[in-house]
Amino acid sequence: MTTIQNTTTPSQSLLDSVNGKASTANSPNSASAVQDRFMTLLVTQMKNQDPLNPMDNAQVTSQMAQLSTVTGIDKLNTTLETMMSSAQASQSLQASSLIGHSVLVAGNQIKFDGTAGNFAVELPTSTDNMKITISDSAGNPIRQLVLGKQNAGIVPLSWDGYSDTGTKVANGDYQFTVSATSGGQSATANALSLQQVNSITAGATGVKLNLGDASSVATTDVKQIY
Repeated sequence: MTTIQNTTTPSQSLLDSVNGKASTANSPNSASAVQDRFMTLLVTQMKNQDPLNPMDNAQVTSQMAQLSTVTGIDKLNTTLETMMSSAQASQSLQASSLIGHSVLVAGNQIKFDGTAGNFAVELPTSTDNMKITISDSAGNPIRQLVLGKQNAGIVPLSWDGYSDTGTKVANGDYQFTVSATSGGQSATANALSLQQVNSITAGATGVKLNLGDASSVATTDVKQIY
């Protein structure tokens, strides 16, 4: 009698699926195709097993467990992809409501419209004194604001457009720097720019807000909405 050696090694396609190789419903590596090949392999093994050394229940159970793992992983991947698509669609819908609104984001730009230039400063802790220096597009200081003691949090500010010499500046873009002290020591102060949301972009990295200064930020970077 010719003895056919018994084996419990699953097919390569089954191993590929367990290792996470990409599959689709119609591909040879889909869960359905893997199940078909697995059952064919299992039946073939059982037909050709050594009658004197048949497969025991533990071997069959082990291979069935592998099949169950492959199927579960495939279904889990499909479910996660569906959830991610739904979450991104929801984020896009929520972000679209910001179009036309102004938001505070990290930045040191001030847009003066002839009436006021609005901006803000974020303070992690309270300060004894805070000073703002406003400069023109060339970096030349034109106005200094000494604001004294400030509490922790976001401090909204508005510039009337006048320089230190009492001259009203032209409409346009300006910059500012902020310095703060607490207990005689330098304190952290983060500059915030007020920008209008013009549009949104949904991509692989999430939803981005496209702002009036041609920059893009994530929705999580927004400090306040107006």
